[in-house]
Amino acid sequence: MASLNVYSVLAVLFLTCGAVMATKEKDQIIKENNCETKMGLPCVLEAFTSIFERGSISIKCCGELVLLGKVCHSALVKRTLENPLFKDLSPATIIAKSIQTWNNCLALIDSPSPSA
Repeated sequence: MASLNVYSVLAVLFLTCGAVMATKEKDQIIKENNCETKMGLPCVLEAFTSIFERGSISIKCCGELVLLGKVCHSALVKRTLENPLFKDLSPATIIAKSIQTWNNCLALIDSPSPSA
C-alpha cells in the first residue's frame, strides 16, 4: 500500500513538472523570438478576435501575422490558452481556429494580387 502512494506521488510530480516545463518552453520560445513585439496592437486584437471569438482578420494584419511566424503564432496561442480566463474554451477548437487563421492568412499573402 505504501508503494502505491509513492507511485501516485511520483506520477503527480512527473505530470506537474511536465506542465511547468511545457509552459517554460513556450515562454522561452516567445522571449527568444521577440514574439510579443512583432505585431502592432490593432493586428494582435484582430488575430485574437479571429481565433478566440468570431471575427475576421484584414489583409494588413494577415501580413503581420505571417511575418510573426508560425512558431511565435503557435506559442502565443498556446500560452493564451493556459490563462485561467480562457479555461472554459475548448483547446481543440481554438487550435483548429488558430491553424485555419494561419492557413487563410498564408494563402492570402502568398497569392498574387488581382491587379498584377
